[in-house]
Order: sequence, then structure tokens, then C-alpha cells
Amino acid sequence: MKTLVRGGVVVSMDPAVGNLPRGDVLIEDGRIAALGATLDVDAEIVDATGKIVLPGFVDTHRHTWQTAFRGLGADWTFDRYRTTVHGTLKPHYRPEDVYLGNLFGRLEALNSGVTTMLDWFHCAHHPENADAAIAGLRDAPGHSIFCYGADGPDIAPEIRRVRALLPGEDMALGLRGPVMSTMDETAADVALARELGLRVSVHVHGTGGWPHGDRPIEGMRERGLLDDRTTVVHGNDLSDDQLVMLAEAGCSVSVSPDVELKMGFAPPVTGRALAAGIRPTLSVDDCLSAGGDLFGAMRTALAAERGGVTARDVLEFATVDGARACGRNGGRLAVGRDADLVLLDAEDLSVFPVGDPVRTVVSAGHPGLVDSVFVGGKAVKRHGRLLDVDLAPLRARLLESRERIAAAAGFSWTP
Repeated sequence: MKTLVRGGVVVSMDPAVGNLPRGDVLIEDGRIAALGATLDVDAEIVDATGKIVLPGFVDTHRHTWQTAFRGLGADWTFDRYRTTVHGTLKPHYRPEDVYLGNLFGRLEALNSGVTTMLDWFHCAHHPENADAAIAGLRDAPGHSIFCYGADGPDIAPEIRRVRALLPGEDMALGLRGPVMSTMDETAADVALARELGLRVSVHVHGTGGWPHGDRPIEGMRERGLLDDRTTVVHGNDLSDDQLVMLAEAGCSVSVSPDVELKMGFAPPVTGRALAAGIRPTLSVDDCLSAGGDLFGAMRTALAAERGGVTARDVLEFATVDGARACGRNGGRLAVGRDADLVLLDAEDLSVFPVGDPVRTVVSAGHPGLVDSVFVGGKAVKRHGRLLDVDLAPLRARLLESRERIAAAAGFSWTP
């Protein structure tokens, strides 16, 4: 089956293709087979008139299991988030709670055009929770990467067990160190990841007072623990020379601008990362503190930097650069790439009339514009509605899950 997305404003994010004021995109066997101003092909037609057609978004870091407590942390500092979520609520999560959080959160991301998402899972006090998290991701369409932040004195057996279930780029390892464990433990975790062919993701922020002081990246470099399969999450407090170390090793950086600014981190590292030679990526982080779409993250990233970063840069962070960091073939509309694409309503009052489509998407885009989403060439959202998903029972189960967790934790929840 061939699908022809016809007559939209095509934002390819590929230098060889550029933007097409009116263009067609041909999808065949899950890949993009052709692009052009007018394609004459026998195919199923998707009318994209009045739509902006662009690559699906890539979120490189999201703690999806926390979805049930959306909005709870909008006013929180990082210390309060850590104390309440990890100290008070997390111990009471059961596999069913994890499953619902991951499923509903992944559907939310998909609904806003996130076709690839890295789920940074750190509710792993029971192996059954990890299995439930994976099941939640699998029951939602879209490319999902399970980044396992396993905990305990010996995580190797558990990581090996899960790796057998998740081949290729469907799994990554969330490192405990270097700021939350010793450098020897970090080295062991990286060695395990390399043995199993896993990318690694590691949180680094607020480095003062951690076991390795304010030079954790230097310590990792000295041990040979950095490479092009390493993503540093946040990195706000890293010195400029440590950012250069990341760039020289080919590492990527995941910036969560909304959460970093709200929780009192140092300013987002976006501009300094670019200056060091790193193309940043974007992430939501958690929906307790921020919206679950990348439109808001793009807008905040651009506003926070104030200069030196353009709207096109930011859209690349959310597409091309994110796909590269996750080892994916999407991120741009070009022949041979995965047919992960989004159609935005360009006639909505919030964006009409569209002059420059890139600047419009970054400055005024929002989830309500997302008319259609295709993943691997398959439509998973059309005409503003997710396909083959019955949300009503899921909503009821998620509410029950939230109330049970809150009651078990003795936490006063007042929506």
C-alpha cells in the first residue's frame, strides 16, 4: 500500500529538500519514497491542504510513569519533587500503576506529535514494575525506547533479562552515576551497556556536593566512559570545558527547559552546548511540572536563550537532533527515512495566516494543531483523534490508580 500526503506546506528539515510551499510526500513500506511539488502516483490520498507537514517530534527524556500526578509539581523546586515523588509516592507504585502511567503518558505524547520517545524509567524497585512499564509502552503506537534506570547493588542480571526482551534500539541504560554513585559503579554500568549494545543516558545537574564534586564529566572522560552513544540529561551546571569534552566524545545533551527553569536549576545549557559543538535535543522530563508536548519545550528553549539560537535550530533539536541521539532513522522528511510525520492545522486561528512555517510552529504551535500523526507510515491519529484507542476506561483506571497511591502514601491530593 502506498500513501500520498498531498498538497501540504512541507517542512522537511532536510537541507537537500528544504521547505515546499505546496508539496507531496509519498509513503511506501513504512519509509518515505519520494517528495516533490506534484507527484503523480497511484496511492491512497491524504489531503494535506491547509496543513503543515513536518517530521514527528522526538522526546529524548521523559519519566512517563508519573503521568497520574500531572500538574502536581508546577510550583515545586527540585528538592520538593525528589522528596515527594521518589520518597513519598514512588514506594507505593504497583505494576498496574506503572502500566497505566506509561500507557496514558505515551498516548499523550503521541497525540501531540511525539513519534519517538525515550522513557527514562526509575520506578524500578520491583522487576515487575519494569515489565509493566514496557507493556504500557508497547500498548501505545509509536517508537518507544525503554531507558532502564535500574537500582540496587547488582543491576546486571536484571538488565540482561530485559535486554533479551528489547532488541535493537528499543532499550537504553539509565546510569546511576556519576553523581549518584561511585565512578567504579559508573564504569561497570557503562561496560555492561557496551557489552549489550545499549545507549546510555545520565542525569547531571547540581553537581556541587555530589561525590565527584563539580567535575563528573572529566572523571568519566578519564575512565573512557564517554562516546557517541552517551546522552547527558540537563547538564546545567557543567563548566564550558566539560561541555567541550562531551562534544569531543560525540555525546548528546537532552535539555528540559520548562522543568529546569521551574525547579530552579541553572539556566538551560542550550547556547553553551552549541558553542561547545553539541547539537542539543529536547525533552519534557516530567508532566508533574510541565506540559507533555514538545511545542512548549521548543518555545521555552527559544525564549530562555534570547539570542544565538534560531527557531530552525530549536525545531531541529526536536526532530533531527533528537532522532540522531536515539539512533533512529526519522527526524527529517527525505527519501529512505522512516515515515514518521505530523500534519498541523495551518488554518487554525492561533497560527493563521502562516508566513514562515518553521517560526510559526516554534513560536505559536500547540497540541491542538495536531490533525494527523503517522508512525512508520501508519496513521495513528487522523482528523484530531487517536485511532483505535478507547480513552474512557483508561481515564477511569488512571484516576483510581492515582487515588490509591495517594491514600497508601498518606498524601493529601486536592485536584
